[in-house]
Amino acid sequence: MSLLVVGSIAFDSVETPFGKAEAALGGSAMYFSYAASYFTPVRLVGVVGRDFPMGTFDEFKARGVDTAGVEVADGETFRWRGKYEGTMNVAETLETKLNVFGKFTPKIPSAFRSTPFVFLANGAPATQRSVLEQVDAPKFVVADTMNLWMRIAKAELLDLLRRVDGLILNDEEARELTGERNLIRAGRAILELGPKIVVVKKGEHGAFLFSDFVEFALPAYPTDNVKDPTGAGDSFAGGFMGALASAGRVTLPALKRAMAYGTICASVNVEDFSFEAMRRTDRQAIEKRFEEFLHFITL
Repeated sequence: MSLLVVGSIAFDSVETPFGKAEAALGGSAMYFSYAASYFTPVRLVGVVGRDFPMGTFDEFKARGVDTAGVEVADGETFRWRGKYEGTMNVAETLETKLNVFGKFTPKIPSAFRSTPFVFLANGAPATQRSVLEQVDAPKFVVADTMNLWMRIAKAELLDLLRRVDGLILNDEEARELTGERNLIRAGRAILELGPKIVVVKKGEHGAFLFSDFVEFALPAYPTDNVKDPTGAGDSFAGGFMGALASAGRVTLPALKRAMAYGTICASVNVEDFSFEAMRRTDRQAIEKRFEEFLHFITL
């Protein structure tokens, strides 16, 4: 089944202990789309400025990403500059220029509105809610969020959580949202806010899945070649949602496999800057790594 994603398209300038990339392609919706396109057709909604080279989308179109929902607005494309040091667990943001993304109001094309699986990439809760008001009874909707919205738009975020089926966030975000330091208690507390499932990402330590019917945990895929963590969480979400949409159902076995595929996509993403590692990877390589991962986690 097809999958709709609404989120940012950006240029990222990143420095890590292993090198740097200047004005490289990035953005939550782009990382998500690339990873999800290993599994299923993707419909992308976002905004770019007049400075964006539209030929960039040719690669995505060839992967089955429909970019008809990308708006070109007057101004410059969203730009982010950051730096990773030490264990590279957290990026230091050096500069953020929202540019056209700062005034982005998603407009879902009529052909996209019946998409059964929907992912609301990180953005203002009011913007995410506006997407829900434009789609027609989707089968499964998952949102991403961040600490900023918990601090400046918590009421809107809590309202959104009552309207979505799932939430993906990292461990510190889960703690801030709930006030619980223990991640198990935090995950369970988020379920009480409305979502049917909650995925808590823990970076190099894997991820938890919480729901009313199961709690499930996976370690990270053991890679020794981490160059740039930018987009890892979005790639995880893309693999997770792409696998679910490909299965066409949200069952316990499908959720577990989706968690594993999300983990695999994130492990590929971190092995180079921007989309370089994913460009070198095909579905066959994803499946090979998936089988290796199964051997790694099975007693």
